[in-house]
Amino acid sequence: MRALHLPSLEIVDRPDPAPGPGQLLVQVHAAGLNRADLSQRAGHYPAPPGWPQDIPGLEYAGEVIATGPGTTYFAPGERVMGLVGGGAMAERLVVHQREAMAIPDGMTMPEAAAIPEAFLTAWDAIVRQGGGHGGHRVLMHAIGSGVGTAAAQLAPILGLTLIGTSRTAEKLDRCRALGMAHGVLTTEADWPAQVGAPVDVIVDTLGGSYLAQNLALLAPRGRLVVLGLMAGRSADGVDLGLVLRHRLQVIGTAMRSRGTEERGVLLEAFTQEILPHFGRGLLRPIVETVRPMTDAAAAYDLLASNRTFGKVVLAWDAAASPAPA
Repeated sequence: MRALHLPSLEIVDRPDPAPGPGQLLVQVHAAGLNRADLSQRAGHYPAPPGWPQDIPGLEYAGEVIATGPGTTYFAPGERVMGLVGGGAMAERLVVHQREAMAIPDGMTMPEAAAIPEAFLTAWDAIVRQGGGHGGHRVLMHAIGSGVGTAAAQLAPILGLTLIGTSRTAEKLDRCRALGMAHGVLTTEADWPAQVGAPVDVIVDTLGGSYLAQNLALLAPRGRLVVLGLMAGRSADGVDLGLVLRHRLQVIGTAMRSRGTEERGVLLEAFTQEILPHFGRGLLRPIVETVRPMTDAAAAYDLLASNRTFGKVVLAWDAAASPAPA
């Protein structure tokens, strides 16, 4: 099989994998590109034990072509998508049946590949980690990202008032159309004041100097869910007294480090509670561009540029679609 190799991003030949008990062999058609892939290529985010260290990719969409002993969830010919610890940017991938979800009818493979990481991460961060529920105010940083555009669509379904931040006014306008209630430009010095009333949950992909501002924006007993560290791994000027007085919670979360059991529980709940909304037209993956796997280097550069809105997807059988201006 062909596979994308790290760090060169060249296409290499690798032996075909074989499914074991409870596993699926998936013919991968498309894989979503994530910032974790950029970090792994740079040598900062190795794959967990048991997953390929030199083949990137955390989410996939494809077709089951074989099953291992004891497999009951899916059969050959069925279309599936899901999350993995690595290796999704190969033509064939072995996954446990609990780590796969059925692709909604009528959805293309590149669209399906844009769902797992963005929507599972957003839903898990807001609801399962952050405790967000109807009537809550939620602040989502980097709203134009894949996770952000997913959160914007989930907010009306969950009964949340979602405030989003971005460095680009155009991205805020586009997210209002998706379901975001209010947008905040972080390029303005007084951006925290623009958030308005305190928020119950903050989903932070930035870290760094934003930590102190985030804590100050939380309502009493509020939750800060940290997903990423685009602005840095450390922060100065944090008032821990505020954390004590307001009984705040700071929660770190990551999909990649979760094992099959934990990931399986999450996917089962998502399949029951959220996945049907795609078939009803209430949710849709936002895909900025689909690039051929042979053009992976350009796709990596595009994602790193922060000019994208939604997801960048790599596909084995795709012609390049236009990149953003």
